[in-house]
Amino acid sequence: MTAIFMASTFLFSSCASIVSKSSYPISINSAPSEAKIVIKDKKGIEIFSGQTPANIKLKAGSGFFGKARYQVTFAKNGYDTKTVPVEFKLDGWYFGNILLGGLIGMLIVDPATGAMYKLETEFLNETLVQSTASVQELGMKMII
Repeated sequence: MTAIFMASTFLFSSCASIVSKSSYPISINSAPSEAKIVIKDKKGIEIFSGQTPANIKLKAGSGFFGKARYQVTFAKNGYDTKTVPVEFKLDGWYFGNILLGGLIGMLIVDPATGAMYKLETEFLNETLVQSTASVQELGMKMII
């Protein structure tokens, strides 16, 4: 009976789902701080709006066998708007399914939950550039 239980555990589990996650925290910061941030998914749908610093969780998957991609846009008065991609990559633990998780984990569970992907970076620290319009206005005010 124990052998059947152990065999079914290995057959119906998935390695990346056990070791990895289907969503990951990311820390977003900017210089200067308190910049407005908007995060959109790969379909262009806004999933978060707030200010830096921010700590949020992003889903790793985007549909069956689809990895998530996001665009983080930073905006602050007097600074150029900046958009930065956030990418996920294939998690090495996904290939553990060959040994431990079986075909169900490799072809169904991990692709459905997004656990086959992991976040490339846990921290996003961006420096915003002062806009040329603001610099020119400042220069004109100093001349006058």
